Amino acid sequence: MIGTINSFTDLTKTLPDHKKYELSSNLIRAARSSTRNIAEGFGRHHHRENLQFCRISRGSLTELKDDFITCLDEQYINEEKFQYVNQITEEAIRILNGYIRYLKTKLDS
Repeated sequence: MIGTINSFTDLTKTLPDHKKYELSSNLIRAARSSTRNIAEGFGRHHHRENLQFCRISRGSLTELKDDFITCLDEQYINEEKFQYVNQITEEAIRILNGYIRYLKTKLDS
């Protein structure tokens, strides 16, 4: 762990007061949206719908990356913290892309 950042919620606590609502709210919503969309897609018990919800989830993860860039650009986090949270998000996208590839094979068979 880098500094005190153990989760995205911890990252939001480090933001300046005037950004705590706007940016931290979006960070938390995007992170939660990602996992919720995966769960909802899985719960549909249909590969095509699951695939669509996973794509939406990937969009939420990409939105997180954009918010991290904003945090870095505005100097709310340093480069080291940015690299840490960006790496975690990239890994989540990589894993999700693998699941998306798997679902596509199920549609083709």
